[in-house]
Amino acid sequence: MQMSAPIYSKIITIPASVIDENGHANNVTFLQWMQDIAIEHYSSLGGLEAQKPFGTWFIREHKVEYVSPAFSGEEIEVRTWVENIRRVQSQRKYEFVRKRDGKTLVKGETEWVFVDTKIGRPLAIPKEVRAILHPSALQGPRPAKSSCADGSMENGQR
Repeated sequence: MQMSAPIYSKIITIPASVIDENGHANNVTFLQWMQDIAIEHYSSLGGLEAQKPFGTWFIREHKVEYVSPAFSGEEIEVRTWVENIRRVQSQRKYEFVRKRDGKTLVKGETEWVFVDTKIGRPLAIPKEVRAILHPSALQGPRPAKSSCADGSMENGQR
């Protein structure tokens, strides 16, 4: 099912602790933030409770495009939304946008697979979980096409 879902977003401040030898935020940090905001968003919708009787999500694949570096102290808006839901998979997309100038720094996507934890095999996404991910259950505007000291993300929804 192709979706036109609204986004979940939050503002983070790039902490000095994630700066690498090249003087910018380490690429691996963005991957961690992608997973963190996806789980935070899903949890905020009641997804963890909805999935409990059935299974859980596993990551099948990440794709990340690093467009421009981020530096210590910069404010970044992290955006995520569910792009589509299929039988056992869901695709989630991400954007990291510098607040100062609106420049997209990183784009990403993740293929999530719903898995029956009892047998370790993919499971058709239950209707209770699909209802959580349906666009009418999400809040916030769709992204345009175009701080924490420890590196964790602050809470927030737009």
